[in-house]
Amino acid sequence: MTDAAVIHIVDDDASFRSAISRVLKIAGYEVADYESAPRFLRTIADAKPGCVLLDLQMPFFGGLQLQEELARLSRDWPIIFMTGYGNIPTSVRAIKAGAEDFLAKPVSRKTLLEAIERALARYAGMRESRDQLNSFRSLIATLSPRESEVFSQMVRGKLNKQIAHLLGTSERTVKAHRHMVMEKLQVHSFAEAVSIAERAGLLTTTPSPGATI
Repeated sequence: MTDAAVIHIVDDDASFRSAISRVLKIAGYEVADYESAPRFLRTIADAKPGCVLLDLQMPFFGGLQLQEELARLSRDWPIIFMTGYGNIPTSVRAIKAGAEDFLAKPVSRKTLLEAIERALARYAGMRESRDQLNSFRSLIATLSPRESEVFSQMVRGKLNKQIAHLLGTSERTVKAHRHMVMEKLQVHSFAEAVSIAERAGLLTTTPSPGATI
């Protein structure tokens, strides 16, 4: 993740941005810096995803406000707050809103790099999980209405005979639908099919007979 990661520094202190940029570039990161939150927001549409190092107190538009705006824009990039004026209530508010860390200035090179690595590792895991979930949902969407009904029942442990009775069809037809379900979901075992349903959040409710997932 380090090679591809971009660290966005948002801080109104030019000397601080310069010093942190040098540290990060030496560590192998690509760096983009911004003197204000509005400046960062003006460029965010074309910015590469990465970690945001965010000053808490800036003129007109502070770090917490930017955090709220990024959430509104559905930018889930990890945020690490850095400030010389932090306090416990503020740090708690930032963390509750999703910030990865809250560091007091001046921050040591070791502490900063470790915080960034943790943030990027968690972000990479979240992206991987989200991409996998989207893939599962895309596969499920390929099922026909009848296949979806069979899938809904089979992943809840219903036997072919039970499914056939619930859906008012033959056991042979259910077997054919199960085969198509497995093929479309690109799985080779029943356990894999159940795992997809569980990961996609489809096992939280009990469907009525004939309902699709």
